[in-house]
Amino acid sequence: MILLESHSVIIHDVLTDRFEKPSRADIQFVDYDNVRFHLSTPQSKAQVLLSMGIQCWPDLVKFGAREHLQQQYAGLLLGEAETEPEYNVSLLIDLEKLPATPEEQTELINQISLLKATAMSAPFLSAFAEQATLQANYKEPAGAQQMDLQPSEHKGELKVVRYREEEAIYIQASHDHVTIIFSTVFKEETDRVYGRVFLQEFVDARQLQSLQSAPQVTYSNREPPLEIRHIPGLKTGEDWGYVTFILFPRHFANPTKALSTINRIQLFRDYLHYHIKCSKAYMHSRMRYRVAEFLKILNRAKPEVAHAERKTASGRTFRTR
Repeated sequence: MILLESHSVIIHDVLTDRFEKPSRADIQFVDYDNVRFHLSTPQSKAQVLLSMGIQCWPDLVKFGAREHLQQQYAGLLLGEAETEPEYNVSLLIDLEKLPATPEEQTELINQISLLKATAMSAPFLSAFAEQATLQANYKEPAGAQQMDLQPSEHKGELKVVRYREEEAIYIQASHDHVTIIFSTVFKEETDRVYGRVFLQEFVDARQLQSLQSAPQVTYSNREPPLEIRHIPGLKTGEDWGYVTFILFPRHFANPTKALSTINRIQLFRDYLHYHIKCSKAYMHSRMRYRVAEFLKILNRAKPEVAHAERKTASGRTFRTR
């Protein structure tokens, strides 16, 4: 069992190689959540064009993804008119204008390999900023009976990121926390069983004293959580699950901690399904091993058949069982 990496290993390795020795490239590949990438040198081997196509780009744009990318990749991000056709974002890296020191070049490679994670972080950063504003303007209710109420003015916009064909991330800021809900579908019966076990472990693990500072996690299937139940067209049934994370200001108190939290939580769905597949593969390998062992035992348990020799009248011999 491993933690999935936030950066693209292919982008990291290709750029590391091209920074050392410029050469032609034309590489297309798909990352998690069906995000398409294209690394090419369309004009010259000294200019590397990196393009990304992501299904939820229209949702990300609404929450400031292009502005965030422009801030993070100033001088590299191409305008919408210059973006490679059939892709949403393009970066142009001029290998003749690289930073002077190897450390700065490594930092640039790491930053570019996080292109997908940087684009996906826009709605999370928007919700964190919204939470800070709501907290600053929040006033305690006057009556004791109103303490449990959370009026709509104490909640931010519900942000919906449809990052897969049937699945989405729902993000909403409140005055004291940020709620993040993942919807996920289990297309196989075994996936549903494994998923329920894994997600229940997430819920139970927080009861440990050492994990008290971790985000709160709840899991529900069949029915979506109350925060999103009003959204039309939500899927319900045995195949669907909803995982809710409650992030408090301590989880995104500073930019470094916020970035770490975002990079981990946006890979949650991929992490869950990856480990379900790993568990199934492990169980299948153990089952095959046990079957092979049982076959050996059965083969050893076969009784030996005694063969008797007999002779015919002419003197020839033959065996009988």
